[in-house]
Amino acid sequence: MRRIAVSVTVVAAALALSGCGSLIGRSQAMDIAEINVSSPELREGKPLPAGYSCRGDQGSPPLRWSSQPLSEAKSIAIVVDSQAASDSAVHWVLYNIPATTTELGPNAAADPPPGSGQARVTSGKVGYDPPCKSGIYRFTVYTLKDKVVVPKDGGLPDILKDIADKTIARGRLTAIDIQ
Repeated sequence: MRRIAVSVTVVAAALALSGCGSLIGRSQAMDIAEINVSSPELREGKPLPAGYSCRGDQGSPPLRWSSQPLSEAKSIAIVVDSQAASDSAVHWVLYNIPATTTELGPNAAADPPPGSGQARVTSGKVGYDPPCKSGIYRFTVYTLKDKVVVPKDGGLPDILKDIADKTIARGRLTAIDIQ
């Protein structure tokens, strides 16, 4: 359990320092473009529908995104994480989504876009790990200037750091608690 907490802390710090998180603040070294993130099932600041939590069976929720055209865009990554009173966790990392993709349908974790990969998240599961506890759930979409490269024996911190290092645009949809 301590190893997971340390890993999540390291990942959060890496994302925050690179301008991809909100724990420490945005990096002033690189201007990050904005992405508009929406969903037909989720509303900003509202509870996560129970069907997308561990109490349901709908898998990952559908997501849509848009931004200004970015000629240097090579791929998209999605990170779902939580900040709960007792702990923080990463619930889903989907990366190397083709840069031309602008939406994912319901339960995309079960049938991800061709060429994409999914990381082993905090719980140890590969794919979408539905949240169970009350907390803040962030569905963040990143546009990347290159594809994510997973080192041999690379884990979640390596993947998240690579996403952070390659981010050129970011947007987020936040759910508060679970219905």
